[in-house]
Order: sequence, then structure tokens, then C-alpha cells
Amino acid sequence: MYQQFNEQFAAATRQFADTAAQVNRLALDNAEAVFGLQIAAIEDRVNATFAFFGEAAEARDFDALKTLFPKGVQVARENVERAVSTGQEAFGRTLKTNEAIAELAKSQVETAAKATQANVEKATKAVAKAAAPAAK
Repeated sequence: MYQQFNEQFAAATRQFADTAAQVNRLALDNAEAVFGLQIAAIEDRVNATFAFFGEAAEARDFDALKTLFPKGVQVARENVERAVSTGQEAFGRTLKTNEAIAELAKSQVETAAKATQANVEKATKAVAKAAAPAAK
């Protein structure tokens, strides 16, 4: 009796550990992708900003500064747009990862429910079988 309980417990523990490993892999893959996405966006925007500052440093008179103002506004606008689009993409990736994790959890619950139902039916049959000779 204890052997059967130990085997069921060990099987459930293995299944939980496998699922936890899958969840961790999904979460780490998502974190890596989001981090890479953000680093690429930051690198791109830093390069554009420093290019603008390089042009601003070369301006020697007021007319040159007047021509730089629209470029500065353009760089700032592109920085904000890239930050928003990167945030949206990171959110979308994280949402998909969370959906995959939820699907894993759902399948684990369904598997556990089926196994429990099978054990209940098996125990019910065993009890009915044992009770049948005692009723005679």
C-alpha cells in the first residue's frame, strides 16, 4: 500500500518538476527576448541622439541652430515612438508567454484530474469487488 502511494507521489513530483522546468524555460526565453529587444532599441536611439548632438556641436551661428531645431524635434519624436513600439512589442511577447504558461498549467490540471478520476474509479471497483463476497 505504501509502495503504491510512494510511486504516485514520485510520479506527481516528477510531473510537477518537468512542468516547472518548462515554465522556467519559457519565462527565461521571454526575458532574454525582451531584454534584447530593449537593448537594440536603446542602442538605436542613443546613436541617433549622439549624431544629433554631434551636428549641434558643429553649429557656429544662430542660423545653423535654427536649422537644428526641427532635427532635434524629429529625434525626440522618433525616440518616443521607438520607446512606445518597443514597450508594446515587449508586452505582446510577455502576454504570449503568459498564455503558454497558462496552457501548461491547464494541461497539468486536466491530467491530474483524469488520473484522480481513474484512481477513484479503480478504488470504487475494488471496494465493490471486496464487498460482494462479504454480502453473501
